[in-house]
Amino acid sequence: METNPYVLVAIFLLLGVLLPVATVSWIGPLLRPNNPTPEKQSTYESGNIPVGDSWGRFNVRYYLYALLFVIFDVETLFLYPWAVAYRQLGLFALVEMVVFIALLAVGLLYAWRKKALEWN
Repeated sequence: METNPYVLVAIFLLLGVLLPVATVSWIGPLLRPNNPTPEKQSTYESGNIPVGDSWGRFNVRYYLYALLFVIFDVETLFLYPWAVAYRQLGLFALVEMVVFIALLAVGLLYAWRKKALEWN
């Protein structure tokens, strides 16, 4: 009797979701120590005494800069394997990477034209 390969995928998917959820939500609280004190529940500011409310508002531009940094930083990670294997991949890889860098440039140009990189 042969099993359907999708059944195995479903079992692994179910285990991949249930095991971390069970560990974090059920088993974790049973095993870890629970000794809350006011000092432990206060906001940590690198050893300094906390000043003000912990729910401070930040300008949305910080988020935008961080998002753009992460996007372009992750994209540069895709350049490394290409540079390492360039001699084996040949002209096709060069064309693909030029297209990839052109798409990055279009994204950067779009952000620049929308004035997302300016701080007023």
